[in-house]
Amino acid sequence: MHTNRRQWLVRFGGTAVTAGLMGCATRLAPRSGRAGLGWRRRPEAVRRENDRLGTRDWLLEKTGVDPASKFRCPWIEGYCSRTSVRPGETISFHVSTNPASPFTLDLFRTGYYGGMGGRWLKRLGPFQGQVQPEPPIGPNRVRECRWPACATLRIAADWLSGVYVGKLTAAREGWQSYVIFIVRDDRAADFMFQCSDTTWQAYNRWPSQFSLYDDGREQWYWGPGVDVSFDRPYGKYCQILDAPLSTGSGEWFLWEYPLAYWLESRGYDVTYVSNLDTHADAAGLLRAKGFLSVGHDEYYSIEMFEHLRAAIAAGLNVAFLSGNTCCGRIDPRPSSGGIPHRIYSRVDFYGPREEETVRRFPSMARLPHASPNSNLLVGAGNVSPITGGGPWVCAQPEHWLFAGTGMQAGEGIPGLVGWEWHGNPAAIPGLEVVSCGETFNGRDRGFYTATVYPGPKGNLVFNASTCWWADGLAAPPGYVRPKVYTEPQGPDARVQRITANLLERMR
Repeated sequence: MHTNRRQWLVRFGGTAVTAGLMGCATRLAPRSGRAGLGWRRRPEAVRRENDRLGTRDWLLEKTGVDPASKFRCPWIEGYCSRTSVRPGETISFHVSTNPASPFTLDLFRTGYYGGMGGRWLKRLGPFQGQVQPEPPIGPNRVRECRWPACATLRIAADWLSGVYVGKLTAAREGWQSYVIFIVRDDRAADFMFQCSDTTWQAYNRWPSQFSLYDDGREQWYWGPGVDVSFDRPYGKYCQILDAPLSTGSGEWFLWEYPLAYWLESRGYDVTYVSNLDTHADAAGLLRAKGFLSVGHDEYYSIEMFEHLRAAIAAGLNVAFLSGNTCCGRIDPRPSSGGIPHRIYSRVDFYGPREEETVRRFPSMARLPHASPNSNLLVGAGNVSPITGGGPWVCAQPEHWLFAGTGMQAGEGIPGLVGWEWHGNPAAIPGLEVVSCGETFNGRDRGFYTATVYPGPKGNLVFNASTCWWADGLAAPPGYVRPKVYTEPQGPDARVQRITANLLERMR
């Protein structure tokens, strides 16, 4: 039992907590969500969009990874000029083909679409592709491409907010990869889905070992002084699972897309934003009743932290359907060309220095540890051993969250906790632990806690304490199930009902 678990047990009653124990915390009175604040509403927009003709043509059919780099698809690869864009605004696409080849760019919105998972919108090209230069290693190891745009597109007024992928296809040999961007809007909606794209970029090792985690000496570095740029392609994701069919799309298809697919299949009124929208647009958070942090949502600026806390104070409901959330603090800065929020580095850890964690990541000792504890926002924080997995165990079967699930105290949903989670609940008045139990990573045991705490205006904040929550909701086309330490078991009626209960309470 490590220190944080002992401290937690003292704070919440001093009784050993196991997977079968009832009553992990005090009761939180049910409260309803607040109303919208006056932005124009289109509550049927998502349902109407998903009534349109879908296709599976968005799936890559021929892609690969250069073994010399381990991460890139040099035959065709590209990036977008923006992480998110509104209708009426423009976005440009920057592509390299090696060898030189004509290519096309087909644009799709991802969603449900009768189970097809996407809708085709437009083909750009063909273009005459060229071998673009690999960028020099800049200050703090930044790799910042300055490739010319092959096309600039003005987003049409009828393109609904969502996550869009561009399927790049080289004519010469048929190689394919993605570019990815978010279309955001300014409408009122029940739910705001925040994509975890600052984390996608932190783990992006394109062209080879140039992520936030590599300082030129360590391949899992956790200190300051390393920069990453959005002006480069997304390489193949570098941990947990081998999924080259998602190359170019960050982590979207790995842990986030199943939630979007499920939400849209049920017609929920949802709008989408980037992490960087949360960073730059505090007022925009209040156009939703509920805010959803999804998947692997590790990297937050201090502005993101403060904007979300202020929105909660103003009545926003928040659900952290994510793990490792708000762990590393970043500092979004302009590109060398002056474009805002295109470069960032890790500048701190959200929480006090924990010796056990520093032993695992010695470079973390170089951080000041002067930032707020993430548990003050999320409800529980990032604690050692950081990684691991296990079942998601019911601690309060009588809680409204579990209504209609039939779950009993100590009953677990196998494999749903992973591969990173939260522990050490904050001393927030009214906070309750709704799920808790042990995790194991093959070497060390940990203790996760899923929590709910009340906001000041009848709102609530839920923390699922797992990166893999969406696995229990849907398995859309192309989805590859993760497996490390444990393995989630896919769509589960209990997870679906818990999520529906949560969303209804937030709405």
